[in-house]
Amino acid sequence: MTTTNNIHTFHIPVMGLAYTIDSPIRVAQFGISSVISITDDELIEKMRAFYSKKFSLPYHEITQKCHDYRAERIKHYLNLVDTIVKDKFEIFKNELAENKTALENYIAMLPNKSELKNGLQRFIEEGLLIKESVKSYLAEHFFPGEIDVNIMTKVDKDNFNKNEQLPVEFNDAHASLRGFAESSLSSSVVLSAGMNPRLYSYFEKFPVFYPDAKGRLQKKIILKVSDFRSAMIQGNFLAKKGLWVSEYRIESGLNCGGHAFATDGFLMGPILEEFKAKKEQLVQSAHELMVKALEAKNLAVPTQPLSLKITAQGGVGTGEEHDFLIENYKLDSVGWGSPFLLVPEATSVDNETRSLLAKAQEADFYLSDISPLGVPFNSVKGMSNDLWKQKRIDDNKAGSSCPKKLLALSKEYDPQGMCTASKKYQDIKLAELEVQKDNLSESDIQKKQAKIFEKSCLCVGLANASYIENDIEVKGQQQGIVICPGPNLAYFDKVVSLAQMVKHIYGNANVLSDINRPNMFVKELKMYVDYLKNELENYTEEFTTAQLKKWNAFKSNVLTGIDYYLDLFETTNSFTKEKNTIRKQLQFYKAEVNQIAIPVLENV
Repeated sequence: MTTTNNIHTFHIPVMGLAYTIDSPIRVAQFGISSVISITDDELIEKMRAFYSKKFSLPYHEITQKCHDYRAERIKHYLNLVDTIVKDKFEIFKNELAENKTALENYIAMLPNKSELKNGLQRFIEEGLLIKESVKSYLAEHFFPGEIDVNIMTKVDKDNFNKNEQLPVEFNDAHASLRGFAESSLSSSVVLSAGMNPRLYSYFEKFPVFYPDAKGRLQKKIILKVSDFRSAMIQGNFLAKKGLWVSEYRIESGLNCGGHAFATDGFLMGPILEEFKAKKEQLVQSAHELMVKALEAKNLAVPTQPLSLKITAQGGVGTGEEHDFLIENYKLDSVGWGSPFLLVPEATSVDNETRSLLAKAQEADFYLSDISPLGVPFNSVKGMSNDLWKQKRIDDNKAGSSCPKKLLALSKEYDPQGMCTASKKYQDIKLAELEVQKDNLSESDIQKKQAKIFEKSCLCVGLANASYIENDIEVKGQQQGIVICPGPNLAYFDKVVSLAQMVKHIYGNANVLSDINRPNMFVKELKMYVDYLKNELENYTEEFTTAQLKKWNAFKSNVLTGIDYYLDLFETTNSFTKEKNTIRKQLQFYKAEVNQIAIPVLENV
């Protein structure tokens, strides 16, 4: 199967529910890979209607009355995207062959060491712009970007027909996977948010995930992971079922967008170093297990291990950082997420929210507790969702009407699940608090109320931007916009074109503001130091041996990471202008971490 390895060395990761919902339609014809969230089937169906009309393609609505409507909506939308991308790609190839200016503009967007760039440049330099020759060259060397999809493994709500629970394959994530598996795409599913054994086992139902006699995969599996151990455990779990992980997508625990899954103090650099050192171990371990499983199932067995990519994302912001990650850690690609929220040609964001992001400063980006999943969530001050949420609180109508129920995962009060951001859930919690009032101080009451109110309706808030941008009617309760950029976006302060951003990634332009942006590794380190300090300051329970052990390990891992960086920046030939500053910052944080006092249990 063809890949885009030789075209671009970056990809656009999934962002929210809506922000990359149609990114392949926008950028795949340029060879840029991106990832669609296939969580919200209602948004997906509306986008299918929108694009069917825009491109004059037939459309028949798939309503909730249809059997297996969720999987069907996803399958048909992905098929539509596949069709549109193929058409746009052919049109763009013809334009490159016929229009010298278009060809020159595209060459300027390609990576400096690209074979495609060098080959096309020769046509211009040697004056050989013969339409058929260029066409022939492009046919052999130029491919569209991947149309990948994302499933958050934990967002796998049970579903019901009235009070009767449906079989597990109708769970949300299971149905999403089925929609992708049955689509016409030959691409990858990115699994994020940790391991879901039941969902992983469901992959076995679909022949498209097994290699053919030549070792080719029609559909591939990508795992988003935060460390090597997690990659090994999950990869081997799938390999025992005859399934191959084609890519490990390493994401910074804190210096990223969306939900933040902090590691136990393991920093990005040392994690990438371990993957580089042990990649062959990953490959061989999974290959041996997969061969046994395929033989047991009487399926085709590849003679050689299948290809395995290692990619990374989270906080990269300059061409120098991009090149360093590729060259030093031998990565196949680097994910650039949040900066693309300021590129209208690449992502689906309404004008008001884009303007908010462009103006936001360092202090405006923060980790919040608004996610009903109970995981820290990247937020930015001034989101319209916050204003509408506060208005409902002021009007004594706190909570969301919860129309989509994608995060209705709490079984505390309802076996069918309830979302902690819903009015139904918050009313119960407020009623419980009312009963406890006489035994609590006014300060305690306010704290408990704030904890109830802090959850936001992500299902609607993360989808509304597409509706607003495309003038699609938004029905129901006003939720405004929730957006979840990584803190790295603080250093990008203007809306830019796709060409400008891509040139910036390859070090051929600069779209950063003049403010003093820290190196990506230093920024992540600061976030981990702050995270540990906040954990200690805000811990209100009694200390346990397990908790203290966890904090001590976290502190030790951060210090080990700092020593790794001190060695790295002593020996690398990159970042020459920043080296002294970086070393001083590392020494500063080392002293700061050493001063963090982890409590000691008495009488132990």
